[in-house]
Amino acid sequence: MCSRHTTHIQIKADNGPESNGRRTQFLKRIVEFADHTGKSIRLLYYPPYHSKYNPVERCWGILEKHWNGAKLTDTQTMLEWAKSMTWKGIHPVVELSRTVYEKGITVAKDAMQAVESRLARNPLLPKRDILIRPACTV
Repeated sequence: MCSRHTTHIQIKADNGPESNGRRTQFLKRIVEFADHTGKSIRLLYYPPYHSKYNPVERCWGILEKHWNGAKLTDTQTMLEWAKSMTWKGIHPVVELSRTVYEKGITVAKDAMQAVESRLARNPLLPKRDILIRPACTV
């Protein structure tokens, strides 16, 4: 879990369809995570079409250059290419996940109201800056 010295967690997200600031299941899980860790979590979303500021997008670009058109014919080949790249001199940790997540799961309206009550949305950027405090400090 988080270090005792960590006061809060900041997550910079790309505002994609699975993790945006209106995604009920995602927000519910983040609130649960804040409660579990006892840490405040700030969700900050990159604006649309600004992938140049997103380190993950830059990493993808480096990976694409690294494999330079190699034929990724199977999973093992893809994993080995990903493991052999470096970004800022560091090799990534690469693991295959076969987890299948259910789609179409929604949070009931009353349950979502409880989640939403835990979100402190920045009034100037309500979809891009969300603070969640753990239940013990709410």
